[in-house]
Amino acid sequence: MSSFFDLDISFEDDGELPDTSKLPAATLKAAIDTLPEPLAAVAMGVLYEKRTMSDVSQDLGIRQSELVTRLHRAQLAIGMYLMSQGRPGH
Repeated sequence: MSSFFDLDISFEDDGELPDTSKLPAATLKAAIDTLPEPLAAVAMGVLYEKRTMSDVSQDLGIRQSELVTRLHRAQLAIGMYLMSQGRPGH
């Protein structure tokens, strides 16, 4: 058993990340499918399945700080994917 507490971590929307909440599920899934596995697993859990960060980090066996980093990178990559497809991400 771990000897540290891993509390929920959140970050402010800095305006650079796409608003994935308004994307059709198929579009979001297609974008997630282009990501490397470590990013895809986080994006799938948090953005697509709408699970909590705590739940996803425990399921993947990573600290929430690492999950936040991967989620941020996944969101940036999804934004790039959307731009390459001619779809606005905001």
